[in-house]
Amino acid sequence: MGFLDGKVALITGGGSGIGRGVVDLFVQEGAKVGVLEISPEKVKTLRNAFSSDSVVVTEGDATSLTDNERAVADVVDAFGSLTTLICVVGVFDYFTELPQLPKDKISDAFDELFSVNVKSNMLSVKAGLDQLIENQGDVILTISNAGFYAGGGGPLYVASKFAVRGLVTELAYELAPKVRVNGVAPGGTVTELRGIPALANEAQRLKDVPDIENLIEGINPLRLVANPEDHAWSYAILAARERTPAVTGNVIHSDGGLGVRGLTRMAGLES
Repeated sequence: MGFLDGKVALITGGGSGIGRGVVDLFVQEGAKVGVLEISPEKVKTLRNAFSSDSVVVTEGDATSLTDNERAVADVVDAFGSLTTLICVVGVFDYFTELPQLPKDKISDAFDELFSVNVKSNMLSVKAGLDQLIENQGDVILTISNAGFYAGGGGPLYVASKFAVRGLVTELAYELAPKVRVNGVAPGGTVTELRGIPALANEAQRLKDVPDIENLIEGINPLRLVANPEDHAWSYAILAARERTPAVTGNVIHSDGGLGVRGLTRMAGLES
């Protein structure tokens, strides 16, 4: 038996990065999985990688309520219900600090980044809410170390992730006792996380940033350069209501121990 037998999950942004890592693990552990993915190429890759008996893929935009509703309908049509919603879509500001933000681009950049990083979560939850209530399901949102600590991005990205952290708290309050709402806060991870058009960095990918692995390794006590699959079990644990029945409004920090860095040196034994 798999850890997630009987679960039916919809994963937004499941075509690459952490989302794809979650898709792979959930299928491996017995869940049925739906994916909402905006990239036609990634949609094709997912459909080639999995049978329709285990994964159904909807091509669409998580910032559209209509597309979220289509994705929910596709999952229910294919597998009969929806028990778990996992939101992983995101974009990045590539550490653009306020002094470097062009005056004529701030409003557009804010709208683009918050639309993907914050609004999409609300729309996805809204689209799946009837099913989640009916099935006493789970919502898992993706925060970031930037939702807790400065320097994980510029002000746009950091503010957006603090907002997602707020959504976890408020939605857990509003949707109890039927639906649990939790979050995962990954630390630096080598992915295809992209920028936004307003900042002219939409083609940039995190994994292409020079020296990115050394940067990630150097700031966390575990000296860990995380890959997407390193975070997937955090989502699985939160999806397993039978094993974590008392957990809601909480966040798993999958960040190599950033919260215990200390003021004078990194925690733990020095290498």
